[in-house]
Amino acid sequence: MLNVSELHSFYGRAHVLQGVSFQVAPGEVLVLLGRNGAGKSTTLKSLIGLLRPRAGRVEFGGVNVAGWEPHRIARAGMGFVPEDRRIFTGLTVAENLETGRQPPRPPLPAWTPARLFALFPNLGQMASRQGGRMSGGEQQMLTIARTLMGNPRLVLLDEPSEGLSPLIVEQMAHAILALKQAGVTMLLAEQNLHFAARVADRAVVIESGRIVWAGTMAGALADAASHLQV
Repeated sequence: MLNVSELHSFYGRAHVLQGVSFQVAPGEVLVLLGRNGAGKSTTLKSLIGLLRPRAGRVEFGGVNVAGWEPHRIARAGMGFVPEDRRIFTGLTVAENLETGRQPPRPPLPAWTPARLFALFPNLGQMASRQGGRMSGGEQQMLTIARTLMGNPRLVLLDEPSEGLSPLIVEQMAHAILALKQAGVTMLLAEQNLHFAARVADRAVVIESGRIVWAGTMAGALADAASHLQV
């Protein structure tokens, strides 16, 4: 589904990503683990086109999309859930969902508001509520639901558990597992190791813009007490 090879990205003169490489298989949940400032969000922004890489390849479905504009990458089937949510606060839940609508991508099942309300029951109870009158956790669910309305083949989630209450984090874990059962491929940027262990199949660890470890989620848990300081 995704093959990232020798990705280099900069903020001005700062060389943030220094040869990042990893793969995500169809139907897999891969987590990118690391501390704040390690390069997790920069990696996701480089994949979706919000930050143009200086070098490297981002092969999505066999096509190198590195350097494409974000809207073109989104139309190709890559969805992005930003950490800061960016919902339309003046629009209702239902209207926010409509802004993300794209055609279905067979053979993946199509996402509809009704199906998303079944996945996120809280949203179904507030379809006519404006986004600005929702809690942070509800806004996070809405952001994921809006992304799914684009019927993506791959979903990038930036810190999905960050700043949420334990109850909402639990609901988020259940939602991600349900998406996995539905065949959605996901790449998470996360620093909560225990949350990642609930939902991910494999992990890659990034430090100072470089991948320093890759393996199964079970292996990441076993090594957490030694050299995986996340």
